[in-house]
Amino acid sequence: MDDAESALKLIHTSDWHLGQTFHGQERHVEHRAFLTWLLETLEARHADALLVAGDLFDVVNPSLKAQELLYDFIVEAHRRLPSLDIVLIAGNHDSGNRVELPAPLMLRLNTHALGRVHWQDDGQLDAERLLVPLTDAAGETRAWCLALPFLRPAEVTGRTGLTANEGERKDANGAVRSKENRNDYVAGISAVHEQLIAAARDKRQPDQALVAMSHAHLRGAAVSEGSERPIVIGGEESLSASLFPDDIAYVALGHLHRPQQVGEARIRYSGSPIPLDFSEVDYPHQVVEVILDGETLAATETLRIPRSVELKRLGPADLESVLAELDALNDDPDLATERWPWLELRIDLDGPQPDLRGRVDAALEGRALRLLRIHTRYPKAGGEAAGSRRDTLDSLGPQALFARAWEEEYGEPADDQVKRDFALLMQDVMDAEADT
Repeated sequence: MDDAESALKLIHTSDWHLGQTFHGQERHVEHRAFLTWLLETLEARHADALLVAGDLFDVVNPSLKAQELLYDFIVEAHRRLPSLDIVLIAGNHDSGNRVELPAPLMLRLNTHALGRVHWQDDGQLDAERLLVPLTDAAGETRAWCLALPFLRPAEVTGRTGLTANEGERKDANGAVRSKENRNDYVAGISAVHEQLIAAARDKRQPDQALVAMSHAHLRGAAVSEGSERPIVIGGEESLSASLFPDDIAYVALGHLHRPQQVGEARIRYSGSPIPLDFSEVDYPHQVVEVILDGETLAATETLRIPRSVELKRLGPADLESVLAELDALNDDPDLATERWPWLELRIDLDGPQPDLRGRVDAALEGRALRLLRIHTRYPKAGGEAAGSRRDTLDSLGPQALFARAWEEEYGEPADDQVKRDFALLMQDVMDAEADT
């Protein structure tokens, strides 16, 4: 068989977070610009498949506008590239039920939407529905996508079909690798991956590649400073990259917003397409082009996404220095208002500054900039803790806030069991929200 005939070209992306509001401001313009660029890229690169590894939306109940962005994109992608396979999985920000609701209609557009795992009567994973054929322009199956949506604890813990091989790892030949101490949730996720990989090995034919797509936190991967909530409350949800044996040609991951590979070039986070927080201002936002040749990974290439709206982050420094930075900042008055850069100022103060906002507003007068946030610190007010930002629900997170409240109420820190119980309650709330 000719090499060109057996090659398959995929585009890997994730974490779109359609409908995200940025400190109260909508970002539809930025998302629409990205999706327009993605359509043009798919067409120019002659892609065979598009893989979107979760967090399609920012919240489980996305706005109608956010949903319109997704479905308009799918319709237009199919119009331009009728043979393009699109595979979508739900992430931890998504409602799996909502993602799957239009699935029968989307199948007519060569789009496979997987939101939840299903179980057979004997308790085994229904792996067949998670195996999506990836075809070339002639309609020949060249690879299988193991499309695994985000797994919530209630879906995988306590299931008899997941306990038989708990703790086992298998290589490409099916041999047991090792046993590890894993909590029930991580063990359940691992067992689901193992069952799905086994089913895919049985399914594929010679010269067909296996491509895994998962929304998960792999151990050792770099996490963003302020934009990623824990994928599961409790903090013990990270998985080992060894979960993906060598016969998986490529692993398309979602959840972490920083583009990165984990250990090997074949295991990749594509990252978010736009910065979702000022901490991501310097990320090289991208998609990954993946070329498969038969059963193997032939090449990968990162394709940089042009930024339609800039983020400007000034400071941290004293007020005069930040205002000087602001004065030196170039802005383009000819830009449409919706394209003006978002601005964050980080200002160190010695004490209360009643005219702070007035001075900032005066400095912004007539500038093509949109101020989103003034972040103040008081580094000289008393030690290291005073130099950090003011504690809020957002900065502490629910677990730290609970731990602080418990210690204030009972005069001693919460023990590990109490913390675990709180984590389970929080996860129940998140799961119930996702099911609405």
